[in-house]
Amino acid sequence: MFGFNHGSPTEQTLDLHNPNFFNPKLPPRTLSSSKKFEGSSDLVNLRYHMGPVLSSPINIYLIWYGKWAPSQQLLIKDFLLSVSTFNHRAAPSPSVAEWWSTVSLYTDQTGANISRSVLIAGEYSDRRYSQGTHLTRLSIQDVIAEAVRSKPFTVDHKKGIYLVLTSVDVTMQDFCRAVCGFHYFTFASKVGYTLPYAWVGNSGKQCPEVCAYPFAVPGYMGGSGPGALKAPNGDVGVDGMISVIGHELAELSSNPLVNAWYAGEDPVAPTEIGDLCEGLYGTGGGGGYMGQVMKDRDGRTYNLNGRRGRKFLVQWIWSPVLKACAGPNAMD
Repeated sequence: MFGFNHGSPTEQTLDLHNPNFFNPKLPPRTLSSSKKFEGSSDLVNLRYHMGPVLSSPINIYLIWYGKWAPSQQLLIKDFLLSVSTFNHRAAPSPSVAEWWSTVSLYTDQTGANISRSVLIAGEYSDRRYSQGTHLTRLSIQDVIAEAVRSKPFTVDHKKGIYLVLTSVDVTMQDFCRAVCGFHYFTFASKVGYTLPYAWVGNSGKQCPEVCAYPFAVPGYMGGSGPGALKAPNGDVGVDGMISVIGHELAELSSNPLVNAWYAGEDPVAPTEIGDLCEGLYGTGGGGGYMGQVMKDRDGRTYNLNGRRGRKFLVQWIWSPVLKACAGPNAMD
């Protein structure tokens, strides 16, 4: 649920023998509707409801809505492509690919696991704001329909997922107030097909203290508690988006038609594998702490390594094996 120009990313080395770990305390959550489940399966009734998961190689179709700097697009694409970067020289441990390995533990009724192959199969830029600068949960489907009609990529209703990313000047129904991102599927009456999709917005100028936390902190804190942590790639809005994108992709893969993996009895408002670990980024998380994360030599906070020397801070995911939140930067 959740102009920039950085130049070329530089390679950095994580000292695994003497890492700079820390465990910041979180302020009270601004998203009052958020739920946290911090460790015991006794608190969680996560069940499989017999629907499909994304077990075939996953083709992501990116829809860039609004105005985006190329550096911002590259950062997000580097994260997505890091999911399938298994070479430890290209992305040392703890890596994005190792983080996704928890997602890939989920299976369908045939025993097929969620795929570890994630590709960017197509991109479409809607620079003219075809549906205006204020979107709703329904009009987001018109954005997808516009992209499909323009035929920058074929409709892929077997392996495809559609990721709509809105720029910093676009508002969305419930954005900042109740959600930072969401996923669902398109209606055939709107798009012509049933296509799993997710939306994530850039909160950088609207509510970074909500959707890009901990890279921005609420004003009501008045300087008390921890200060904002330094974003790993220097872009508070986009770095904040990346954790939300990871959250939504994990849930979209394990519950694409809202009839597979979730807790609770209401498929309209399910508690999914990302919701169960919201706010947890490392060992020792819970009780208001985010868990053990790392700082690089420039003081930037992260818990995962990606391709091309990128660093990311991404929340943990509920493991069906451990019956707890898990991530590759775990200390135990």
